[in-house]
Amino acid sequence: MTVNWMKPRCWPAIAICLLVAGCGGGGKGSTAGPVGGAGQGSSATAAAGAGVPSEAQSAATGDIPDNQAFLTFADGPAGYSIRYPEGWTRRGAAGDVTFQDRANVIHVTVASGPPPTPADASSAIAALRRTDPTIKGGGPQRVTINGSPVIKVTYTRLSAADPVTAKRLPLTIDRYEYAHGGKTAIVDLGTPQGVDNVDAYKMISRSFRWH
Repeated sequence: MTVNWMKPRCWPAIAICLLVAGCGGGGKGSTAGPVGGAGQGSSATAAAGAGVPSEAQSAATGDIPDNQAFLTFADGPAGYSIRYPEGWTRRGAAGDVTFQDRANVIHVTVASGPPPTPADASSAIAALRRTDPTIKGGGPQRVTINGSPVIKVTYTRLSAADPVTAKRLPLTIDRYEYAHGGKTAIVDLGTPQGVDNVDAYKMISRSFRWH
C-alpha cells in the first residue's frame, strides 16, 4: 500500500523536472544561434561542402561598406587626383601608386603617350597575358566619364600566392584608361570574385581628375 501511494505523488514532480529540463535546453539553443555558434557552424559546413576555399570566405568580408569614408590622393608630379577608401595601405611613387586592403587593389600608373584606343587596350592585356597566363580579358569599350572619353576593359586573373597557404584567389579587374595633354593614366580596380565593390569602384573611377 505504501508503494501505491508513493507512485502517484512522484509522477507530478517527475513531469515538472522534465518540463524544466526541456525548457532549459531549448533556451540555450536559441541563445547560441544569434550569438553565432550554431549559425556560423552551419554556414561554414555549407561552404566547405560547396568546396569554397577558406580564403574566399575571408574575402567575402572585403566588401567596401556603404558608410566607408574616402580620402582624396593628389599626385602632383603625375598631375592627377583620385579618391580611395580611408585606411587602405598606400605604396609606390609618383606615377605608380597602389592602394590595397586584403585582396582589394587600386593601382594607378601614368605615362606619356597618345590617347589609347580599344586596340591598344587589347594589346596591353595580351602583353600582360604573356607574363601571367591566368589573365583572361574581355573586349575593350569606349565609355564617357565626366564628359571625357575613357577606355574600359574588364579582365580576370589569379592573385599572388598566399604566403601561408600558397592558394590563389580569382580576381576581377576593371581597367580604365584616361588620356589628357599627352599623358595616359591606367587605373586598375581589382577585387576577389564574389566580393561586391561595384558601386564603390564606380565612384572611384568617376573621381579621377587631371590637374
